[in-house]
Amino acid sequence: MEISKIAVMGTGTMGRGIVQVAAAAGYTVFAVDVAQDILAKSQQRIEAGIAKWVEKGKITEDAGKAMASAITYTTDLHQISDVDLVVEAIVEQVEIKVELFSTLDTICKPETILASNTSSISITQLAAATHRPGQVIGMHFMNPVPLMKLVEIIRGLETSDDTYRIVQSASEKMGKTPVEVNDSAGFVSNRVLMPMINEAIFCLYEGVGTAEAIDTVMKLGMNHPMGPLALADLIGLDVCLDILHVLYEEFKDPKYRPCPLLVKMVRAGKLGKKTGQGFYSYGG
Repeated sequence: MEISKIAVMGTGTMGRGIVQVAAAAGYTVFAVDVAQDILAKSQQRIEAGIAKWVEKGKITEDAGKAMASAITYTTDLHQISDVDLVVEAIVEQVEIKVELFSTLDTICKPETILASNTSSISITQLAAATHRPGQVIGMHFMNPVPLMKLVEIIRGLETSDDTYRIVQSASEKMGKTPVEVNDSAGFVSNRVLMPMINEAIFCLYEGVGTAEAIDTVMKLGMNHPMGPLALADLIGLDVCLDILHVLYEEFKDPKYRPCPLLVKMVRAGKLGKKTGQGFYSYGG
């Protein structure tokens, strides 16, 4: 099957980035969310991202216009019934994702591949909510999507070789480097990253160093482009907490126990860059 139409479910930070790179690759793209006001704000941000590419000379003005016109913003799931690939990028909560996959299974044509941008949740579990487990797969993009090259492609228990090859090819067409991993909580990226972020939060919680000191040590000492606390702010502290909960529930290993400071900050609504306050303050 040749992919020509892609739907992206959810237009948060990750969803918007996936919409942008899919449109840049020449696909017809449907950006789907639950309310028109959310879609209106998402459209503004996506078009601002396209304008930035034009401004930096990465694409021509005509190419930017073509990208923008390739995107349809909708709240109507029935409008995506004949797409070839759906990429789900909604909240990192298993019950909500399972419900969506079950709904998509009834709406989309039989050939449609259903992919999830989940950071940690079992692809096999999502596939079990459908009658097409061979066509369910993980496509875990990295944040920020327009800049980061990696896509983890996660096979569920029954993901077919054809599904894998089609999604691998689509990822490459979007300018990404696909890496195949197996279906285990957190996959590779967050199985390694989240304990590091969590330990950095423990260092702050226990007064080992300030946020700036901890991040500077990791940037200058370990050659990380961004410190773990600044990265947590970028990802979203709520997302980090959700992933740690998944890891802890899956493995029952205390090394995945979320730091109490992380829990407290999420309860306070200090979720990082998207709320203007996390381990750092963000103006605007």
